[in-house]
Amino acid sequence: MIDTHCHLTHARFASDASEVLARARAAGVEGCLTIGTGIADALACHELARVSEGYVRAAAGLDPFSSHAAAEGFDAAFEALAALHREGTFSAVGEIGLDYHYDLDPRPVQAARFERQLDLARSLDRPVVIHVREAHEDLTAILAAHPGHRGVIHSFTAGPEEAERYLELGWHLGFGGVVTFRNAEEVRAAARLTPVDRLLVETDAPYLAPVPHRGERCEPRHVAATLAVLASVRGVPLEELDAATTVNARRLFGWPS
Repeated sequence: MIDTHCHLTHARFASDASEVLARARAAGVEGCLTIGTGIADALACHELARVSEGYVRAAAGLDPFSSHAAAEGFDAAFEALAALHREGTFSAVGEIGLDYHYDLDPRPVQAARFERQLDLARSLDRPVVIHVREAHEDLTAILAAHPGHRGVIHSFTAGPEEAERYLELGWHLGFGGVVTFRNAEEVRAAARLTPVDRLLVETDAPYLAPVPHRGERCEPRHVAATLAVLASVRGVPLEELDAATTVNARRLFGWPS
């Protein structure tokens, strides 16, 4: 198993990050992609990846929240992000995307900032990790207008119709704890139709702990519970799906065996 999306530099892991990683290893997790949102967090993720000797890899982007926080300083933050990526130390650009649930910035501003980071990923030939909430129509339109990218729609929580649009555009779908929730049948339907070579598993730790860990702080080790539900939903052996999603993660993010 590889947890393709977690936030190991989050304050909720400040006191026991090494223990969290030890528990992940013990649970069979072969690696974690920790996501830096904003420049300070990107630097923290880079340092964690450096000291983890390949077990942790890092991504970095200006998501809708860190973009909003940058305010008038977004251009400077973008240049700092680009400089970090040009050093070649990050496995992906992201998370980046659109969030219409909170609408922190006007939608045209969100789109323009997202597109700039898409262009950065293309210039670096790097995969993209995408955050989307209540913005699927606009996001698919932007992705269709920017062909040739590769990456993942992280924490996919929509249904089959939206899934098919992203799959037609060549994107992977990342499923986390939501797929285990009782009221998430539409998400499970999307998971059933996703080609096995386009499927990833994640936790989004410390958020969205899967059943049976609801109410707990989510950790990378909990990706095993999500993987078990995905295997059941798809009617395949757990070991088979484990192997396939691990290969997918290694291929997409350039993770060596």
